[in-house]
Amino acid sequence: MMHVSLMDGRIISVPITWFLLLREATPEQREQCEIGGGGISLHWPDIDEDLSVANLMAGVVRHLHSRP
Repeated sequence: MMHVSLMDGRIISVPITWFLLLREATPEQREQCEIGGGGISLHWPDIDEDLSVANLMAGVVRHLHSRP
């Protein structure tokens, strides 16, 4: 599970399996998360993955299938 703590105290928890690149990343690569856009996005430079906090809150799932 990935847990994202918001500034208002809420915690969003989503399965890492929802996101192919995060699922296949090493624990060390997953730890290299950067917060962008004043807190509206998450970026993992080592695996070139970007997620929107708004999409996580809405339960939007991306990257369930492998890339072409």
